[in-house]
Amino acid sequence: MVPVSVPGRLAVIDAARGAALVAMAAYHAVWDLGFLRLTPDNYALTAPGKVAAHCIAGSFLFLVGVGLVLMNGADFRPRPFLRRLLRIAAAALLITVATAWAFPDSFIFFGVLHCIALSSVLALPFLRLPPVLVLAFAALVAAAPFLVASPALDAPALRFLGLGVTLPRTNDYVPLFPWFGAVLAGLAAARLVPPRLSGTPLARWRPGRLGRALALAGRHSLAIYLVHQPLLLALLTGLVTLTGPHPRAGLDRFHADYEANCVRTGGEAGACARAARCTADALRRENLWSVDGRRFTAAETLRAQGLSETCYAAAEGSAPTP
Repeated sequence: MVPVSVPGRLAVIDAARGAALVAMAAYHAVWDLGFLRLTPDNYALTAPGKVAAHCIAGSFLFLVGVGLVLMNGADFRPRPFLRRLLRIAAAALLITVATAWAFPDSFIFFGVLHCIALSSVLALPFLRLPPVLVLAFAALVAAAPFLVASPALDAPALRFLGLGVTLPRTNDYVPLFPWFGAVLAGLAAARLVPPRLSGTPLARWRPGRLGRALALAGRHSLAIYLVHQPLLLALLTGLVTLTGPHPRAGLDRFHADYEANCVRTGGEAGACARAARCTADALRRENLWSVDGRRFTAAETLRAQGLSETCYAAAEGSAPTP
């Protein structure tokens, strides 16, 4: 198949990238609301939230593969490729340094920008392979975590591969496997379109006002990616200082954790559920709920344990509710 050669930018690709940016910013806003305890729970960490995060990351990486084909056309263009790669790699390093300072226990060591930078280099040999073969490689890469996962690959230096058996503690984890598969899928898709893409309806698409705004964002996606999260955190931190946390923030997670620990240590499920609600209410009345986020003092620990024990006894019917 003749490699695709497209002069200039395609508005539809820029707009698609802009739409992915909007989805990413919305997801991060939900995460920030939960992190700052402005919502009862962090809904970004629920099952639907994780599915949304995977779809957003996959769309970005798919567009990376498309962009590699459109950027290089029939011949590899080293200068623009290297300029783009250096910008992305520098931004990825900045993200690592900034998050190591802000979140030392969960800093980002291999997030979406790290994956884009490395995948862009690894994808170069695939530019000239038949698209069907590229799709086969994409499927293998996507399946690799299920085929070759090993505890030996949990070593810190190998965590970027994504082939270990435990998830590292980090705020953004987009390992090479399976996500390089999305880049290859995008590359293959761009190669499978008609050889003269400039004559297709996609290339002739002219966006309206919303489409132009999305395309503009897509053309400046790296800058927007870098600034949007600090801005969101600053705005929402200001909001929480004015409103305080949501009155039910953390309750659902506390109930779930309490019930799981209670049942695991031999408690009856119904009694554990009642004791969880009772304990949460007691901690809030005793102003112990507000200490969430820092360690209990010895006296606070004893008081909290006493409230929990009394609540469980009451849940079983052998003591009055505290």
